[in-house]
Amino acid sequence: MTSAPGPVDQPHPAPGAVHTAPADGAAGGTGPDGFAAAGSVPAGSVPAGFGPAGSVPGGFSPGGTGAEGWPATPPGGYPAPEPDRLTRFVLRLYERSPRWAVPLAAVGCVAIGMSYALLSNPTYADPDAAPTCLLKLTTGLDCPGCGGTRALWYVLHGDLPAAARHHFLFVFALPFLAYLFVAWAGSQAFGWRLPELRISSKVIGGFLAAWLAFSVLRNLPWAPFTSLYV
Repeated sequence: MTSAPGPVDQPHPAPGAVHTAPADGAAGGTGPDGFAAAGSVPAGSVPAGFGPAGSVPGGFSPGGTGAEGWPATPPGGYPAPEPDRLTRFVLRLYERSPRWAVPLAAVGCVAIGMSYALLSNPTYADPDAAPTCLLKLTTGLDCPGCGGTRALWYVLHGDLPAAARHHFLFVFALPFLAYLFVAWAGSQAFGWRLPELRISSKVIGGFLAAWLAFSVLRNLPWAPFTSLYV
């Protein structure tokens, strides 16, 4: 009896020889470490999900189903809801209005606020005079906006120290708000290109934190915080 021949030993490359892999796409070729080259694997012999490039396993093709029968792709996009009559009217009005209409309306709102501050003279109004702050009326505490109308009244009369006494943060933010408004209105109405005022999220967060601290400190019943109470 003769024994079955054993595996043939692979020849080792000679010293200095360069090992090269078969070209990609060669039928039956193998790459380094025994991996089959692209295109050398027979069809049907590769598990699902590990086929050659360009093949899509069953259940993951468009319109296919997953292992549990769930669709692999979501259904068609949900239709956008139809706008109601009021929304369509506002959109048509905005599209047909001239460029200066929206800035003019914003200027009108600002003018109404200034006129109210000038005519009402809040510096001599009683604390419970209408309209009043509900928080201060019920608790006696200053809310974060208390003193803003009086500060605006003093700003319009050129008394900045008195304005800062009633609401320091409002006076501090007023120049920035005014510049942002002028830059936006000028761009919308006349096409102005004023230098952009870049305010990062960190700056906005710091301002809100300072506003919160100011709102708390102005209600403390100890000096010097009592000077902030209005």
